[in-house]
Amino acid sequence: MLTLTSPVEIWAHRLPAGGKLLALALATTGLFALSAPLPMALALAAAAALFASGGPGLARTGARLLWPLWPFVVVVGLWHLWSGTALDGLVVVLRLLTAVALANFVTMTTRLSDMIALFQRLARPFGVLGLSPRRLALTFALVIRFIPVMLDRLAQIAECWRARSPRRPRWRVLVPATLAALDDADRVAEALRARGGVG
Repeated sequence: MLTLTSPVEIWAHRLPAGGKLLALALATTGLFALSAPLPMALALAAAAALFASGGPGLARTGARLLWPLWPFVVVVGLWHLWSGTALDGLVVVLRLLTAVALANFVTMTTRLSDMIALFQRLARPFGVLGLSPRRLALTFALVIRFIPVMLDRLAQIAECWRARSPRRPRWRVLVPATLAALDDADRVAEALRARGGVG
């Protein structure tokens, strides 16, 4: 739970965390400058190529992490179809998939220790306010790591619901998802304490 870093090391693991996060920020910003389906499709293909460069295992994991986005894709697609702006909807969907895929790639190829060290350097100015840079860094890193974890957990809970009931889960999965998040937080806290805390 403490890390989603791919166990298979590829070329991207050797790049500095700061450079990858900066590239992610620039690439994500650049996605909003694209307004046509073809350039967005090429951007998604480039993101897919990044995963493919790490082998089939990394590519499968990247695809699996995108699966929880399907409700958003369906809602956005149906809305734009109903409003008669299908091409705009396609651009939005492609942009969403590309941005999340790029973020997942950075997450999977950046060690948690490297991310914490980077955030700790960035959080040093907050030390004058009495805030611990290391605690802030760990908080930021865990938030980034837990987003895909919680999306995957929510998808698992929804799948379990569908296996037991013909009705759609909708809001009914919120309580078990919240309890699962609290349980995961307790486990992470225990793991941190076992490693000496956050310092």
